[in-house]
Amino acid sequence: MRKQNIFGAVVFAAILVLSFGVVSAQEPVTIRWYVGLGAGTDAPTIAGQEAVVADFNATHDDIELVLEVVDNAQAYDVLNTQIAAGNAPDIVGPMGVRGRASFPGAWLDLAPLIESTNYDLSDFDPSLVEFYHIADEGQVGLPFAVFPYFMMYNKDLFDEADLPYPPMNYGEPYVDADGVEHEWNIETVTELARMLTVDANGNDATMDGFDNTQIVQWGFGVSHTDVRGRDTLFGAANFVDADGNAVIPENWRYAENWYHDAMYGPQAFYPSGAYAGSDLLAGGNWFGSGNVAMVPIHQWYMGWGTADLADAWDIAPIPSYNGVTTAKLHADTFGIMEYTQHPEEAFAVLSYLLGEKAEELSTIYGGMPARLSLQDGFYERYVTTLSEQYPNTNFDINWDVAVQALAYPDNPNHEEGMPSFLESSARYTEYGQVVDNNADADVDAELDLLQTDLQAIFDAAS
Repeated sequence: MRKQNIFGAVVFAAILVLSFGVVSAQEPVTIRWYVGLGAGTDAPTIAGQEAVVADFNATHDDIELVLEVVDNAQAYDVLNTQIAAGNAPDIVGPMGVRGRASFPGAWLDLAPLIESTNYDLSDFDPSLVEFYHIADEGQVGLPFAVFPYFMMYNKDLFDEADLPYPPMNYGEPYVDADGVEHEWNIETVTELARMLTVDANGNDATMDGFDNTQIVQWGFGVSHTDVRGRDTLFGAANFVDADGNAVIPENWRYAENWYHDAMYGPQAFYPSGAYAGSDLLAGGNWFGSGNVAMVPIHQWYMGWGTADLADAWDIAPIPSYNGVTTAKLHADTFGIMEYTQHPEEAFAVLSYLLGEKAEELSTIYGGMPARLSLQDGFYERYVTTLSEQYPNTNFDINWDVAVQALAYPDNPNHEEGMPSFLESSARYTEYGQVVDNNADADVDAELDLLQTDLQAIFDAAS
């Protein structure tokens, strides 16, 4: 009987070979990884991501991971087009709150997969896990990396102006050249910024002969963010209240008037819209141009932003406003799209990116790992990586202040969603272009109009 069974199996196999050729294994499932809503689109990070993909594919026969990188300027529109065409990718990331909130309802609730795979959440701060639990959408992501916010300052420009550097730690005062202590707040930064702003004739903004139409060096500027991002320097808020109505928070109204005066006032010290993307400011890389003395920015800026800066620089605390310090936080995750045809395989890839490759990827992107077990010694590893990628830049800086910044996050987060998010963000971006490019703009009137228009957008969305 045994010989007959073996003989029958051999005959059956021979028939398969004769009929269909060599019997092949099942084709692997293709999982598309879309990069573009956040970090990951510059050359060094692309190479690192490609290495991660190669490692995954070399160790997984059942899944083929495919990387898709789209420039950030087009990534939102491209993803919208792919979704509309029924051709959405499986995994998207890294992305911050804005990236996720730009596509409400598009993310798979991970809770069932977390439960079915017994995914271990113990290496994450529970509050960060909860951060990605969105009402009516579920667990749309898991913690990956955080990007502290700090003040970058150009030491050479401070030296030229004979000004002492900013404080090194939160809670410390600014000590001026006469030894007088000043609270490290918006008022102190304003005074410093005026002394660090220089016109074409060499006059700074505190001098009688200063020409605010011929500025060649600015004391302060908030780059690589939008209106909500810059206003958060003056405290956490948003353009939508708890009841879903459009609102202009009073601290943000004050902020917008402050910015406009800083751009166009007689003692202007902040780049106006006409200068924002100019060659003088390296096409928008304000701090990297060497012509802006102080710029608050997130950790993801490190390396590429300073690659061409020959000046010495360091980082300092974010200044307070009305006694409150707000160092806005960027936190990145990866999401699985609701449209995936292979949720289990996509979750396997997600687990790989957030697990085995978490340290490697967080270092590539310049974020502090969300995994508690990976945080010790992070900055030593990070500096090593940065120094290899950008050998002409010195990264021996005050990293302690970056860690300290995590104690001052914005709540609500400045990137949280709004009804009809893309249309709403387009409208407040339009507002910013109007006031930043118009010296005669009535900021309060423009803000009132913005509120009216946002309310109409919110009402239409509901």
